[in-house]
Amino acid sequence: MNRYETVFILTPVLSEDQAKEAVKGYESFIKKNGGKIKHSEYWGMKKLAYQIQKKSSGVYHLVEFENNGELINKLEVEFRRDERIMRFLTVKMDKHHIAFAEKTRKKAVEA
Repeated sequence: MNRYETVFILTPVLSEDQAKEAVKGYESFIKKNGGKIKHSEYWGMKKLAYQIQKKSSGVYHLVEFENNGELINKLEVEFRRDERIMRFLTVKMDKHHIAFAEKTRKKAVEA
């Protein structure tokens, strides 16, 4: 099993409940297709470096999950079809990336 990290930006016109619903939908999509969620993190509303779809801010969310790799194409097709998603990026994590992410989360909990 490989570990992946996906960061996606939701449109800022969504209410907080709608954004949470969208995130839960993608997390359940990952689980239904054989993935295992390792970590999910809400980063909140952030200002964008440049406008996307005439919007200057977006709601960021990060999801770390394990899967054999077949899920990635399906997940990205779902992102492209969803009007609520402005941008997304999926990255395969290597052992150093995983260690850094876990160390960073541990520091955040302790602080």
